[in-house]
Amino acid sequence: MSGVTPGDLDHIVRLDAVGTAALIASGGASAVEVTRAHLDRIALTDEALHSFLHIDDQGALAAAAAVDAKRAAGEKLGPLAGVPLALKDVLTQNGIPTTCGSRILEGWRPPYDATVVSRLRAADVVILGKTNMDEFAMGSSCENSAYGPTSNPWDIERVPGGSSGGSASAVAGFQAPLSIGTDTGGSIRQPAALCGIVGAKPTYGGVSRYGLVAFSSSLDQAGPFARTVLDTALLHEVIAGHDPRDSTSIDAPVPPVVEAARAGDVAGMRIGVVRELGGEGYQDGVAARFDETVDLLGELGAKVVEVSCPHFVYALPAYYLIAPSECSSNLARFDAMRYGLRVGDDGVAGVEEVMSRTRAAGFGPEVKRRIILGTYALSAGYYDAYYGSAQKVRTLIIRDFSAAFEQADVLVSPTAPTTAWKLGEKVNDPLAMYRGDLCTIPSSLAGTPAMSIPIGLAEDGLPVGMQIMAPAMADDRMYRAAAAVERALRERTGHLLIERAQS
Repeated sequence: MSGVTPGDLDHIVRLDAVGTAALIASGGASAVEVTRAHLDRIALTDEALHSFLHIDDQGALAAAAAVDAKRAAGEKLGPLAGVPLALKDVLTQNGIPTTCGSRILEGWRPPYDATVVSRLRAADVVILGKTNMDEFAMGSSCENSAYGPTSNPWDIERVPGGSSGGSASAVAGFQAPLSIGTDTGGSIRQPAALCGIVGAKPTYGGVSRYGLVAFSSSLDQAGPFARTVLDTALLHEVIAGHDPRDSTSIDAPVPPVVEAARAGDVAGMRIGVVRELGGEGYQDGVAARFDETVDLLGELGAKVVEVSCPHFVYALPAYYLIAPSECSSNLARFDAMRYGLRVGDDGVAGVEEVMSRTRAAGFGPEVKRRIILGTYALSAGYYDAYYGSAQKVRTLIIRDFSAAFEQADVLVSPTAPTTAWKLGEKVNDPLAMYRGDLCTIPSSLAGTPAMSIPIGLAEDGLPVGMQIMAPAMADDRMYRAAAAVERALRERTGHLLIERAQS
């Protein structure tokens, strides 16, 4: 033991991932002690935050002990060895409950690891447990979980964003320095913005979807959360890369995201401000922080230009036809016959009745809403009018991106139109909830990488995020720009935004 005292524990949990790894490598604390500190933090704070659905104390401590043993034996370890991580409950982990925030999968323990999980284990990252989420990743507030909502650490009466709200809350609440989320229409970037942390959606196909329980197969993408751009890049590098078990996986080298995050230089870079992702409808403090950060990029030597992406205005309705259509197909597998919940199997009821009762009891209102919408959009006589037309709009959005990237190296916009809203405020207004994804959906439809970085506080004292978008497989460009902004803001204020967060 290294002699860590109770007074050191608060310091340990507030370290970023690089600092945590350095502490372990230097012998200042063992991986087990670091893991215990974070488990203690979870025990202290999760009643208020509800970031986690399952804590794997024994598994986490065993993984940490293995890291300490490897270090003692002189084995070469990766840059994130021993660093704790929170895992969104949509990724399978062998023997660990995986519910996707739904009653229909209550108690299911998958017999295999997702590729993301396998790569985390290979990098000696310590997985603390599974985080709360909107059911089957359908939502923008983490209020659609069958197991109750998650709170935002900046104000526990407010939402953390969604669907990866538990993963974002865990990082912002100092329960883990790293976490994994998934992004279908903004479910990493929007909660990152609302919680004042960094979150990245890699290029579609850049991170394997094997073992990621599907919501919308042409959109879903796992990605990293962290408190700094460099931490995010290090985690991105761990989980990315080709996987032959995923037919959509890109067989190409991982972009040099860590190198870009360490460089953080935008001198000569062309920054495109998207005209259609601005104007009316944005909270005053969000618009002000965004404009200030665009000016800052110009001061750092970037060339700021305005670009027009005229079909972005149709992204929101197109998404809410494409994603529900794919969801209605993917969720058909939850039929009470193979795994998960089974209701009404009294020995008399037929298969269809058991299936109907199970799906009625197992799926929540938002999931049912999207299944019904998607089934309608795919039905005979409506397919071309709705789903087919939405896919045509998707093509136009992809063309908008191609044209914009001829004028700019990266594109920027606010990540979300507002800061975090009160729990329950939009629960009965799904259209208002959907509008929270206004800025993030275009890059999801195009499959291009995008990330959110914290850029300050709005007039209500809550975090604001800037979204940085790059061309496909040019993920390093967004890390380069993000690191430059982060460094400049830290030099001006003397701290990272998350360092101002209260416990």
